[in-house]
Amino acid sequence: MEFIIHDTLTAMAGLLEKPLEERPGALREMLAPMRSALPVPGDIVDIHHKGGGFRVDADDPRYLTAVRRMIEADVLGQVRRELERASDRLREAKQADSLQVMFVLGNPDDEHLMKISGGYYGMGGSPGWLYLLAWPSEEVIGRIAHCAVHEFHHNVRFTNVEWNPVTVTVGEHVVAEGLAEAFVRELSGPEAMGPWSSMVAGEDFDRAFEMIMADFDLAGMQHTSAYVLGDTAVRNFGQEPRGIPDMAGYAVGLRLVDQALSATGLTATEATLLPAAELMRRGGVR
Repeated sequence: MEFIIHDTLTAMAGLLEKPLEERPGALREMLAPMRSALPVPGDIVDIHHKGGGFRVDADDPRYLTAVRRMIEADVLGQVRRELERASDRLREAKQADSLQVMFVLGNPDDEHLMKISGGYYGMGGSPGWLYLLAWPSEEVIGRIAHCAVHEFHHNVRFTNVEWNPVTVTVGEHVVAEGLAEAFVRELSGPEAMGPWSSMVAGEDFDRAFEMIMADFDLAGMQHTSAYVLGDTAVRNFGQEPRGIPDMAGYAVGLRLVDQALSATGLTATEATLLPAAELMRRGGVR
């Protein structure tokens, strides 16, 4: 697979040196190659801001310092190298010929990004594209490339296992997140994993596990995200919360995947090609 890593760090450094009134236009230009992959109505600048991206309507001296730090750390080179390792590990799976990757600086004052998402996240569900967003704190800067692997795993998995937004189930979505984290762990060790699968524990985890298992077969992506991302994200989407703790789907998904892998002896790499229902059946989990 060919990875096309857009040099957004250089572009953002240039953007942040422009007068404030020119920055929204520069951001639109930078994100233009990906716009068709984000079928969300509205101005891409508004979408960027609502998604936790750095502000282009306010000066903040932290932004350019953060971008320059990532250039010095070769974050985009790290992303490329980790994606190449992941692609090689998944060489038995069907993969697209190419994947474009776009990284965007986050907003350190965005509460959802920093407190609920752990300072970074990605999206790998759009064919041919992988989107990453992060604020490069000490805890995060070395994990951005591993987040890329998590999202790449989604991209490969759903090239091999059907993902239909109408028919996808809560179980499939939850297991996909747990399996992506298990794959990151398998490839690079537990220290590479994101914070999401360990954010919910104790009684909150037990409650989430019970609710997710009760609705495991509920279909439709308009429902599934609530069980993965939890109530705060659902409120931000303008939907009715279901009583799911934030990010609980990652913890539940990893628990289910670990149970299935332990019971079957499969690796996360091998399990990538199995639909969630089949993996759970083989593992005697459900």
